[in-house]
Amino acid sequence: MLRRFDLNAFATRSPDSAAATALGKLPQWDLSDLYPGLDSPELSADLERAAAETAAFEEAYKGKLAGILEAADAGGQFADIVARYEAIEDRLGRLYSYAGLVYSGDTTDPVRAKFYGDVQEKLTDASTHLLFFSLELNRLDDAGMEAALGDPAFGRYRPWIEDVRAEKPYQLDDRIEQLFHEKGVTARGAWNRLFDETIAGLRFEVEGEKLPLEQTLNFLAESQEEKRRAGAEALAKVFNENARLFTLVTNTLAKDKEISDRWRGFQDIADSRHLANRVERSVVDALVSSVHEAYPRLAHRYYKLKAKWFGKDKLEYWDRNAPLPEVETRTIGWDEARDTVLGAYSSFSPRMATIAGDFFDKSWIDAGVRPGKASGAFAHPTVPSAHPYVLLNYMGKPRDVMTLAHELGHGVHQVLAAPNGALMAPTPLTLAETASVFGEMLTFQRLLAAAPDAKARKAMLASKVEDMINTVVRQIAFYTFERRIHTERRNGELTAERISQIWLEVQGESLGEAIHLGPGYENYWVYIGHFIHSPFYVYAYAFGDCLVNSLYAVYENANEGFAERYLAMLAAGGTKHHSELLKPFGLDARDPAFWQTGLGLIERMIAELEAMED
Repeated sequence: MLRRFDLNAFATRSPDSAAATALGKLPQWDLSDLYPGLDSPELSADLERAAAETAAFEEAYKGKLAGILEAADAGGQFADIVARYEAIEDRLGRLYSYAGLVYSGDTTDPVRAKFYGDVQEKLTDASTHLLFFSLELNRLDDAGMEAALGDPAFGRYRPWIEDVRAEKPYQLDDRIEQLFHEKGVTARGAWNRLFDETIAGLRFEVEGEKLPLEQTLNFLAESQEEKRRAGAEALAKVFNENARLFTLVTNTLAKDKEISDRWRGFQDIADSRHLANRVERSVVDALVSSVHEAYPRLAHRYYKLKAKWFGKDKLEYWDRNAPLPEVETRTIGWDEARDTVLGAYSSFSPRMATIAGDFFDKSWIDAGVRPGKASGAFAHPTVPSAHPYVLLNYMGKPRDVMTLAHELGHGVHQVLAAPNGALMAPTPLTLAETASVFGEMLTFQRLLAAAPDAKARKAMLASKVEDMINTVVRQIAFYTFERRIHTERRNGELTAERISQIWLEVQGESLGEAIHLGPGYENYWVYIGHFIHSPFYVYAYAFGDCLVNSLYAVYENANEGFAERYLAMLAAGGTKHHSELLKPFGLDARDPAFWQTGLGLIERMIAELEAMED
């Protein structure tokens, strides 16, 4: 599940009746393509079938793979085994996806929470029977496996086999792997659920009204400073009151990860994420170093300019994402947002727009704001035998349109990659963010070209620069914050005060002196879900943004045949390494100069904004 918890650091509030009318009818997804309902016979039957199929698979093949590898038709037999395994994974994925999507619709509903927890437990029990498979595959002789992969039917699965075997140095004894797997529900999974339900249950008093997180964060995007300040202070108050709980969650999960990493033999605290992303540590280090070095040229420079627009020496932290002064803001209705994004996609590739159009026409989007609904936005790929779903909290702001473009980019990617099957459709996070950010860029460029005057162009450029800073600078700062937290946790628990101190140091370094991080901001780390759900995920956003900037430069300079190459890259799913996917575009993420190209685009936009001041 690709989630955008804090990419721009503000979200949505419930509309009043006038705003709701302006938004138009917002779609709610139809999950019946997965299952008719929580208590449907189809779902019960699939849960039973999953338990039976996984047990039968273990009975049929556990301890027998080495013998099968010696058979004359080893390749053919392994092709059949992996195909059977893939079908089981598709069924398990369908069940888990449905439970997760139902739960995300209202995480405060005890019925949904129980359903989600029960399905998780049953799927954990069922999938325990599959643990042996990858472990046993990795004990097979390299030469024998290579010979078996010479069979075309089995060779089709080579990318997946190579990914599995990349895990070999870090796998443990079968019984320990089983213990880690089974305890996942009561260990990391339980703490994740506690975080989600706690966040969903928080209420913040603003202007006499008690609001959930999503609605309160939206005040940081209000045009009136007193409203932004009121929202920020309400957030700070509740975050401070709950800092003890979130400190415990953070300490526990960081220790849980340290235990797992130590047992598996990972050398660096982020190596497990790099392995999952199929990206070399040196590539990520080059990205992080390049962004750190660019802080003064990007965030520091821009926020100094923005402070000048507001007539201040420094902006308060609640002004960071404020709309520009004297710029009219309007509510963008859902129909206009749909037409804008599909129009941008169609100009690039009619096929891309057709795929994205299915999300609107076939009820694959849940866009409205509801109490208890999961925060932020995401695109869930579900499984290849079904289709993706998109969750938004749409309130008609320009950045909501960009979020729609972002998540539909994921959705198009997931649809194109689905024919690779349940094992090879998933894309490493670094490349998964490419399609989403590219979708945003297409939409932005279309809107920019239609800007009616210089004032509108300035507002749009400023908005895009802020999005890019939030995607690149802010996410690398998040990654730096995580590294410091996980590193210090190895020496013992961190107090809430220490975590907050690290937060302020890292944020101050990244944002610069033009942003005043006053009292209250020290606990804003508590609600960022990526720290909890996917440690070190955040650099994937910066990777994707810089990559897209480089890709878009290629598109602008020589767009003949670009769309076809781009869609082919998306269709590859998880079957190719990033170096192989980028080669047709003449790009190489291992080249340190590569990151400067992406960062340079942001600098040029800031320079254009500065020139408008002359």
